[in-house]
Amino acid sequence: MDFGRLPDIDNVNFTLPPDAWQTTQLLKELKNKPAKQPEIHVGCAKWGRKDWIGQVYPPGTKEKDFFSIYAKNFDAIELNATHYRIPTAKTILDWKSKVDKDFLFSPKFVNTISHFQRLKNADAATHSFYEAILLLGENLGTTFLQLPPNFSPKSYNDLANYLKDLPKEVKVCVELRHHSWFLDENVRDETLEMLKENNIGTVITDAAGEREVVQMALTTNEAFIRFVGNSLHPTDYNRIDDWVIRLKSWLDNGLKSLYFYMHQHEEQYSPILCDYFIAEMNKKCGLKLKRPHLLNEEQGLFS
Repeated sequence: MDFGRLPDIDNVNFTLPPDAWQTTQLLKELKNKPAKQPEIHVGCAKWGRKDWIGQVYPPGTKEKDFFSIYAKNFDAIELNATHYRIPTAKTILDWKSKVDKDFLFSPKFVNTISHFQRLKNADAATHSFYEAILLLGENLGTTFLQLPPNFSPKSYNDLANYLKDLPKEVKVCVELRHHSWFLDENVRDETLEMLKENNIGTVITDAAGEREVVQMALTTNEAFIRFVGNSLHPTDYNRIDDWVIRLKSWLDNGLKSLYFYMHQHEEQYSPILCDYFIAEMNKKCGLKLKRPHLLNEEQGLFS
């Protein structure tokens, strides 16, 4: 993942911002009806990584078997494949056949909708996208609509009109990348209120070179985090520690659902940091999340 890549991160302030007032208000509402068992899913963005052979995939594993092994190690996948083309029914049913009932896919909206048509006159593409992802059945998790970096608040009405007409049976989060969505307080608050009214969540993307979009704003009872690391730089682990503290606070105050998807600019390192995140969540939050079985213990099996 190239979003937020910097040649030098030594001077980056990775401190997480305080919770937005919308998050504080939401958590106050949720605390009165806390989740008995929050639903937490952790995964990566890809599975077709040859450099995971010897790390996640045993030596000699063929590419056709990568996903079935991935799904035994993680319980979710950020499905970026759907961003570039809508998969055939055969492809989707093949993916579904390789996972158990608790595994969830988070499909990214196809770029025909978000980047080419920019949410306008997108009914046909949206119908085709939903028709495809609904084949995942019980394995369909929260989907996310990533908007291009040049999609600014000038297109607010296009965003609002598109979201209000989406089918309600599928959970959706929105990733806004243009900084001006967050720099103007009135724009930010109006946008977050619109998302809340439509029961649409926010995607919080944490990347070194895009600190302006690390907004700790929740609009539903679910958090959807895209974490972008820097090849296991020491700050990766410090940042994960900070996220665990923040997520514990949210969970203690009634957050009902969490997706945490791991990215690296060099994706070969994603499983290692995933394992660290899960181990720390288990330790600090008293959870029993399943950890991936990494084959090379020196790469990061954390006790």
